[in-house]
Amino acid sequence: MTDYKTLIIEKKDGVDWVTMNRPDALNAMNRQLVDDLQDYFGKLYTDHSVRVVVLRGAGRAFCAGLDLKERSNTPDAANGASPQAGLVSQRRISEIVMRMRRCPQPIISLVHGPACGGGFALALASDIRIAGKSARMNAAFIRIGLSACDIGVSYFLPRLVGVSVASELMMTGRFINAARAERVGLVSEVVEDDALEEAVKPYLEEMLTTSPLGLRLTKECLNMSVDAGSLEAAVAMEDRNQILCAQTNDFREGIGAFLGKRKPAFTNS
Repeated sequence: MTDYKTLIIEKKDGVDWVTMNRPDALNAMNRQLVDDLQDYFGKLYTDHSVRVVVLRGAGRAFCAGLDLKERSNTPDAANGASPQAGLVSQRRISEIVMRMRRCPQPIISLVHGPACGGGFALALASDIRIAGKSARMNAAFIRIGLSACDIGVSYFLPRLVGVSVASELMMTGRFINAARAERVGLVSEVVEDDALEEAVKPYLEEMLTTSPLGLRLTKECLNMSVDAGSLEAAVAMEDRNQILCAQTNDFREGIGAFLGKRKPAFTNS
C-alpha cells in the first residue's frame, strides 16, 4: 500500500507528516484507517529514509476513536461474531500501537480536539505529545460497556502519569484537558491549535541534528529500559548502544563538529 485512502503522507527532509484524513468523522478509525495505519507503521521498521514521524488529524479532531457506525469494526455477539473472530479484529487494531513502538523513528503527535479511545491510544503510543488548547483525551472504552484496558492504554498511561491518575482516568472514562495533561506530564507543551505545526519544528530541528543511528538506538533503548528488570539490564543496553555508535563515521563527525563549533553533517555511515 503506497497510496492510502485515509492518510495523507507528506515527506519533507527526512520527516513524514502523517495526517489522518477522515475529517467529517472526526478521524474515527474505520476499517480502512485501521488498515492504513497498520500498513504505514509496519513499513517504517526498515525505512531509514524516514527519521521522524509527525502524526496529526485533519479537521476538528485528532482522532475520535473507533468508528462505531461501522459495525464490522466491532465484531460482537450481536453481530453473530465468535470470540475467535473478535480476537482477530481486536488484534488488527492493537497491532498499530505495537508497530508504533517497534519502529525506530520517534513519533510526535500533535493533538487537538477529541483524542478518545483508540485516538487516545495513538497519542499515548507516540514518543512525544504536543497539545492544542482544544485537546480533550479520554479512555472512552469504559463508557460503552467495555474495559478501559484497550489498545495499549493500560500499559502506556500509568507509565506516563503514574498509577493514581491512570486509575482515575481509566475507571471513570473522564476527559483530561490540555492544561491538566501538561501538569501531569502527559504532554510536553500546550499551544494554540493553529500553532501546533510551528511548535513541533524545534523538536524536528534538534532531532535531525542528531546522528541517524544514535536517534534510532535511543528510542529502542528507552523502550527496553522502561521495562528493564534491573539497572544492570538497562546499562547493558546503553553500553551496547554507545559502542555501536562509536564505531561510525557519524561519531567522528560529531566530535569534529563539537570541537570546531559547527553544525555536524551526519551521513548515516
